Amino acid sequence: MKEIKVTPEVVKKLGILPEEFEKIKGILGREPNFTELSIYSVMWSEHCSYKNSIYWLKTLPREGKHLLVGAGEENAGLVDIGDGIACCFKIESHNHPCALEPYQGAATGVGGINRDIFTMGARPIAQLNSLRFGDINLDKTKWLLKGVVKGIGDYGNAFGVPVVGGEVFFDDCYNTNPLVNAMSVGIVKKGNTCSATSEGVGNPVFIVGSSTGKDGIHGATFASEDITEKSSEKIPAVQVGDPFQEKLLLEASLEVIKTGALVGMQDMGAAGITCSTSEMSAKGKHGMKIYLDRVPLRQQDMEPFEILLSESQERMLVVVHKGREKEVIDVFEKWDLNCVEIGEVTADGMLEYYMNGELVAHVPAETLVLGGGAPVYQRETKEPAYIKEISKYNIDNIPEPQNYIDIAKYLITNLNISSKRWVIEQYDTMVGTKNMSTNIPSDAGVVNVKGTNKALVLSTDCNSRYVYADPQKGTEIAVAEAARNIVCSGGEPSAITNCLNFGNPYNPEVFWQFTGAIKGMGNACRKFDTPVTGGNVSFYNQSSNNNVVEPVYPTPVIGMLGILEDKNLQMSLDFKNEGDIIYLIGKSENDISMSEYLYNYLKVKYSPAPHFDLEFEYAVQDIIKKIIRKKLIKSAHDVSEGGLFITLFESAICRGFGFKITTDKSIRKDAFLFGESQSRVVVSVSPDNKKEFEEILNKSKIPFGQIGEITKGNMFIDDIDFGTSSYQNIFYQNALAEIMN
Repeated sequence: MKEIKVTPEVVKKLGILPEEFEKIKGILGREPNFTELSIYSVMWSEHCSYKNSIYWLKTLPREGKHLLVGAGEENAGLVDIGDGIACCFKIESHNHPCALEPYQGAATGVGGINRDIFTMGARPIAQLNSLRFGDINLDKTKWLLKGVVKGIGDYGNAFGVPVVGGEVFFDDCYNTNPLVNAMSVGIVKKGNTCSATSEGVGNPVFIVGSSTGKDGIHGATFASEDITEKSSEKIPAVQVGDPFQEKLLLEASLEVIKTGALVGMQDMGAAGITCSTSEMSAKGKHGMKIYLDRVPLRQQDMEPFEILLSESQERMLVVVHKGREKEVIDVFEKWDLNCVEIGEVTADGMLEYYMNGELVAHVPAETLVLGGGAPVYQRETKEPAYIKEISKYNIDNIPEPQNYIDIAKYLITNLNISSKRWVIEQYDTMVGTKNMSTNIPSDAGVVNVKGTNKALVLSTDCNSRYVYADPQKGTEIAVAEAARNIVCSGGEPSAITNCLNFGNPYNPEVFWQFTGAIKGMGNACRKFDTPVTGGNVSFYNQSSNNNVVEPVYPTPVIGMLGILEDKNLQMSLDFKNEGDIIYLIGKSENDISMSEYLYNYLKVKYSPAPHFDLEFEYAVQDIIKKIIRKKLIKSAHDVSEGGLFITLFESAICRGFGFKITTDKSIRKDAFLFGESQSRVVVSVSPDNKKEFEEILNKSKIPFGQIGEITKGNMFIDDIDFGTSSYQNIFYQNALAEIMN
């Protein structure tokens, strides 16, 4: 073994601040050796310790009527969905690995988030994702997009879990640093879960699954620093995945949990053996002796710190009740997976790592984890300079357009609005169809819960431009839109997981965005009674545009779980019958702020977030739930990117319908058609239900209006013919497919 000398240069290279190095010396009562320093470097990195964000994360609501396991308690959140069944779900980022090696970065992101689910004993039944890329005309963006989509598709399809929803968004701010957020959802019978804990002195510790290699070493440290031109030198920090091995590990893990022989189990994700041994030990208030020379390796001559920090995929750490080792070994041998005893549980709370009989590291487990010895910081905040530019915006300075048909055609082909068929067709959306509802077009993904009359309703949402313009309001909108999508699909919002993608936390303007977003998320989650069950924070997302390094737009992605109590009440977005009446529920505002129309068509980059009122949003969603339960509407589709026109267009083209509507003359026509003011839903109603529908809406005092009817022909707005069939073709055979093919 080569012992690397600890010097100030080495400390700095490992991302440890001088004051943190002094704290480590105080904890140990001596200077750490290089292996110990490496352990602290990953466990105290932002990626593992949340040292710059945990203070604010603790302000988020963590309690709810359905919540079984909340944020930070286990590998993922757990929600009671009734009938003795629980839903386990979580979203995480893999941004930095994807920026360097998009295929493996995305594939291992999918693998890692699925392991978080089945480690708890739940079988994954659905996946979602939220993707952000830069200018599609850049060769690098095309390379990143192709690699990420293929990585997600190849891994998820082979693993056998369908993709049921997600989003793809393009903006120049993501040119260097794409955002790749993956969400997994599983179900488990209540009481059949497994905890990520360790206890019982003398209980054996096993490593199971794949062998350990040099991929992913210092991956957590790498994820806690800016992307630069030299980042490509860190390709070894990107893990390599094997979905077929993961499928075996899934089945073996679920089978071994049922034996009752396990004390605990934890996925080896960020920081590998280091993270799993320290977190399990700290949670159970015990220690461990680990013999690194027993770890199955796929590369020779690995140093102790390399074995400890490797992020090789498809591995688990399990603690077994002493005397029941054979039961565990038999299960993993059946599935042809490694199952090797590498240590034992101790009483003193210390982690002792040995290599060939030599003690190479000796650290207290508690000092490595959240709430233990890891540092906690409150960073400086400062309102960004661009906010003053936004304050100068005035809609009256924007001339009203002359040709609305041109704008409509532009928005239909806009990459953030048009069909993502090129992406979706690379995912298997129907694998494991025994667990799936049909592919009815809905605002959210709907997944059947086998053996019950229930379904899960799932959504990922965030308009980062809204958050950029106003972090608090923009994040309230992200939560509200996720809830609105679930409600419009027939569900009841239950809980969220989040993926918080921001720039460098040491930048006061970035941290101002972050704190504002957390405040907004807390406000909205409390209003909708959707506690935060976990997720992750991804800082250091920066892009270089014209040699200027700037943070990406703040992108707090919301992954929301809803419950559909009666599958017969699933609501879709597509118009059903000619002659049905089209209503707009909610109030249109004289507002085009931060709309795709204003930002991309008119090229006005600075404007406020669109109009939004949290109390009014809640009231709108409440009335939508009521009219769905009473079966008074045929379709429901919320107004979001592209405005009312895009909402109507999407509802019409599914079955080849048109529509005839009249605009609201009290506001600008471009605001009515293309503005993105919130809390609006388009519904279609059979003439037979018109009277009862209007009576309920009138009693609710929610603004609503009949704006038109469904037709067989083209799209007419104020007697202007917008066409239909040609639009449908350009929407589905869109610019994205043409560019990528």
